[in-house]
Amino acid sequence: MRWYGKLFGFIAGALLFRPNPLFGGIIGLLLGHAFDSDWFKLGKDLPYRELGVPRDATDAEIDLAYRRLMSQYHPDKVAGAAPELRAQAEKKARQINAAYDRIKTLRKR
Repeated sequence: MRWYGKLFGFIAGALLFRPNPLFGGIIGLLLGHAFDSDWFKLGKDLPYRELGVPRDATDAEIDLAYRRLMSQYHPDKVAGAAPELRAQAEKKARQINAAYDRIKTLRKR
């Protein structure tokens, strides 16, 4: 369990609310707890959401989801389509590639 967010939150809250440092410390402690408990997620699930897989998905499931999405959104699939549609497909393909690369990087650690 992480604790440093609570400590820094308490100290920052006490310093910001100098007239009543206990009140500020409690508010800071609650905010620190929220960050330590990942209430705000801070983008950790974004690559998994982009591929449509849960965080506990196996590498094979991630690879399958990546291949399925790339076969659907690859820019070559819409080569003869309108420029707007092609631009959207290229953007989506870049997002899928970035999400896949991010997941692979996270799992190497």
